[in-house]
Amino acid sequence: MTLAPGLKGSSETVVADADTAVAVGSGDVEVLGTPRLVALVEEACVRAVVASLDAGDTTVGMQVQFEHVAPTPVGKRVWADAVLETIRGRRLSFKVSAHDDLGLIGAGRITRVIVSRDRFMERANNR
Repeated sequence: MTLAPGLKGSSETVVADADTAVAVGSGDVEVLGTPRLVALVEEACVRAVVASLDAGDTTVGMQVQFEHVAPTPVGKRVWADAVLETIRGRRLSFKVSAHDDLGLIGAGRITRVIVSRDRFMERANNR
């Protein structure tokens, strides 16, 4: 598979106690926490391109622009979709959205960067 705009990925989860704003430290309500929702849409981005990357490469997060617009309580299913929109060198830009059974709960854009996994980890470990 070739890396090209239009690649799609998805991910889903059922909101658990560990996913709440209380559990992740982003608030004091027992609903899906924004950091956990952002992680879900980033997972969809990773899934969109993983089969198209060269051996030894991966993507890492660079920029997140995301609006979390509706709460989702514990026990409800949430799913995220990502579409690769543009490729600029090693930078990949995705349009992302997240839904629950009642509709849209979040949307935005995420930029990830293609890196050599080994070089990236070497750099991280030598900082």
